Amino acid sequence: MSVINPGKKITITDVALAAGVSVSTVSLVLSGKGRISSATGQRVNEAIEKLGFVRNRQAASLRGAQSGVVGLIVRDLCNPFYAELTAGLTAELELQDKMLFLTQSGRQGQHLARCVEMLLAQGVDGIVIAGTVDESAALRERAGERQVPLVFVSRASYQDDIDVIRPDNTQAARLVTEHLIQRGHQRIAWLGGSSSSLTRAERLGGFCATLLQYGLPFHSEWIVECEPSQRQAAEAMLALLQHNPTISAVVCHNSTVASGAWFGLMRAGRQSGDSGVESYLGQQVALAAFADVPQEQLDDMPVSWVTTPARTLGQLAARRILQRSQQQEDGMRQYALAAKLIAWKS
Repeated sequence: MSVINPGKKITITDVALAAGVSVSTVSLVLSGKGRISSATGQRVNEAIEKLGFVRNRQAASLRGAQSGVVGLIVRDLCNPFYAELTAGLTAELELQDKMLFLTQSGRQGQHLARCVEMLLAQGVDGIVIAGTVDESAALRERAGERQVPLVFVSRASYQDDIDVIRPDNTQAARLVTEHLIQRGHQRIAWLGGSSSSLTRAERLGGFCATLLQYGLPFHSEWIVECEPSQRQAAEAMLALLQHNPTISAVVCHNSTVASGAWFGLMRAGRQSGDSGVESYLGQQVALAAFADVPQEQLDDMPVSWVTTPARTLGQLAARRILQRSQQQEDGMRQYALAAKLIAWKS
């Protein structure tokens, strides 16, 4: 094997000389394309390891090879949903020996276009954008100019012309509402979320549709908006029960609201339970809520959960963007992940 000057930058030519193969063979090994024998591939990889060769991923991308890097844009990594999604996407990419380039577009998505341009400049194989995006058509066109596929992961979606993976919010709401009805509850309220939230709109649509399906009453005063704050949720729950004391069950928009609602019930002396219609006779109110985490990570509260793990959404997004980047699939596709019910057992 040739001796390389320690101060010299290692090139693909150096790797070829060290492995005793052509430069084109090294390129094929790096890109994963072509038919290369396992023995030759091993020699090349051993040379790469010994010499400490670092591939210029952008140059590789310009040559038409796979860079091995996928870009992810999230609004705020501190948000538990995006953190879980990133963990799932990263784990799935690592199984395929791919790397993640993570960027944040800001809580309002104000830096989204800049993030896309930066990832395109880095020569990524594909870009996953997490969060609802109004300018999806313009971003898709810009990425298409560079032949880089886009996949969107969103909590909700109103667009049919994008490649998106999201929770089936309507199905989730139907599932948890029907569970409460089957437990005998007929006066069910809704707590949490903002009227501007598309996710809340989809969930609330499924909730109301299920009530109507079973011929149960629906009153606008039973639908209460609330910030994702335990304190505000507790106060909202107290006010809801004060004005509507016959309510026997409440569906909460998320886990934070559910926690606050539980404290509110405790303060009102109507601890939550889900033993069925008799819960009202015992002055108990059943709680149900939506969650973005798997069963083992759910809060230990007397709540029935309907969960669509964000980590699973991330895994699905990773598989989809790899399929697109390898041109195994070209068309846009809408995929809604069904929720799972985790019923509270009193």
